Amino acid sequence: MNRRQFAAVGAAAALRVQAAENRRPNILLLFPDQHRHDWTGLDSSLDVRMPHLRALAARGARFTNAIVGSPLCAPSRACIAAGKEYARCGVPSNAHDYPLSQTTFYSLLRQAGYHTAACGKIDLHKKTLDWGLDGRRLLPEWGFSGGIDNAGKFDAIRSGALTPKDPYMAYLHKEGLAATHVADFKRRRLAPYRDTGPTPLPDPAYCDNWIAANALSLLRAAPEGKPWFLAVNFTGPHDPMDITRSMEGPCRHRDYPQPNRCNQFDAATHTAIRQNYTAMVENIDRRMGEILEAVHARGDLDNTIVFYSSDHGEMLGDHGRWGKTQPYQPSVGVPFTAAGPGIEPSRVITAPVTLVDLAATCLDYAGVATPRDMDSRSMRPLLEGSAKRSRQVVLSGLGGWRMAFDGHYKLIHGYHPGLKSRTEASAGTSPPLLFDLTAGPLENNNLAAKLPHHVRRLEQFLKDS
Repeated sequence: MNRRQFAAVGAAAALRVQAAENRRPNILLLFPDQHRHDWTGLDSSLDVRMPHLRALAARGARFTNAIVGSPLCAPSRACIAAGKEYARCGVPSNAHDYPLSQTTFYSLLRQAGYHTAACGKIDLHKKTLDWGLDGRRLLPEWGFSGGIDNAGKFDAIRSGALTPKDPYMAYLHKEGLAATHVADFKRRRLAPYRDTGPTPLPDPAYCDNWIAANALSLLRAAPEGKPWFLAVNFTGPHDPMDITRSMEGPCRHRDYPQPNRCNQFDAATHTAIRQNYTAMVENIDRRMGEILEAVHARGDLDNTIVFYSSDHGEMLGDHGRWGKTQPYQPSVGVPFTAAGPGIEPSRVITAPVTLVDLAATCLDYAGVATPRDMDSRSMRPLLEGSAKRSRQVVLSGLGGWRMAFDGHYKLIHGYHPGLKSRTEASAGTSPPLLFDLTAGPLENNNLAAKLPHHVRRLEQFLKDS
């Protein structure tokens, strides 16, 4: 073979590699913070308007029983990144950083030739309140080719009120808006959840809008001819209930159900809180529409797997609780919708799934084998209609409590519903809780004494968790 023929063969081989890479789908993960499972308007009578999420569900699949590995920011995101259950994810609470010795599925995608990027609240170094003013402090170590990591709502204030430690507060300081934002959040801390007035920030400076703008920049910078992964981690609808004035108008006169078993505030206050929560998820939906339009403008939409989910839910006063950390469904349950090549359209999947399996699913679509030390399993057969279930039971946990859920019955060990703090409950000292979510989705009736056989059956799945 002469030099010219050898060069031609090499060029043809390179083209074949390029074509193979082009066939691998891009992956877009849209990931708000604290979006509860039932607050989407997709499967309930709640007046929540998310047309872009609805369109995504119409061309793909949505899960009605998706739970997180742990209902707290850092552990939940560690479970996803590592593809491991809570007990093995290496991050037991928000007081721990993600161990850099532990592989992430992002790094495996990058090693396989993907351009990997992320923006927003990545939250893998919750203990260390330093993101770098460019937001790139630990991105390479986590497996990202590029991106902008910023603080969550309260972490930004805690770390950067006077001197910024993350790119969002650096932006606000540069624009002369930091002091205004800090004063607004200090006021809201005096009336947690109850302060539902609009933020003084202009729309472009509102954190989720700023994150969406960063996502658009990262999409523009993604190299052509190479598969990409992009995670967009919004800070909303996490508390406080800060919304811009333009977000306030569409939701202010809507009515919502009062919280389950909660009389902490009067009806008008509970309604206003829920209106603001709705305004935040609807704003995220608008930003989602802009991002999907940018993917379409790149010519990539038909070859992009799009996931929409969240790190945990929000109690919104149910059972007298706010925020997350609870084993109740408003806290552990999240919306989960997926669409893209090969995914059957308009599918409603009632089988239980865990976001721990997002790692193996992304790796599967990228043609990468899931490491044996991961607990994650691919949901691809479920998404494409070749399987009805990927797991019989899914697990969650935090601190001393553990939960097993089969899509119908939920067993909780080590949690006492009368204790306000999750750290007060001690595994083995609190009676088990068993809920039938089909008959009683509000989780008001403990059936453990009446249905001991279901307790024993689900306990088998908790032995190693």
